[in-house]
Amino acid sequence: MIVTCVYVHVKPDMVDAFIRATTANHLESVKEPGNLRFDFLQQADDPCRFMIYEAYESDEAAVAHKNTPHYQTWRATVENMMAEPRKGLKYNILQPSDRSKW
Repeated sequence: MIVTCVYVHVKPDMVDAFIRATTANHLESVKEPGNLRFDFLQQADDPCRFMIYEAYESDEAAVAHKNTPHYQTWRATVENMMAEPRKGLKYNILQPSDRSKW
């Protein structure tokens, strides 16, 4: 299992549009085969900063996500909304190791 935490800093005047675009991406991403979680979070003390927590059963499932139409649409839509380039960090899931605990 693999997790990617994507950190995004959005321009202040684009926050609402970013939330709409990312919510649409979230709603489709959770339907993907191999998707365990796709959480969309807004930083509590800075409404312009977000984290997307993506958990997939395998590297292949994570790569497949990047080839979906909804991801491609999201990426193109939010590109100019960002105050700086997004940063994705990959993690290996140690616990829970049992998928039913997700």
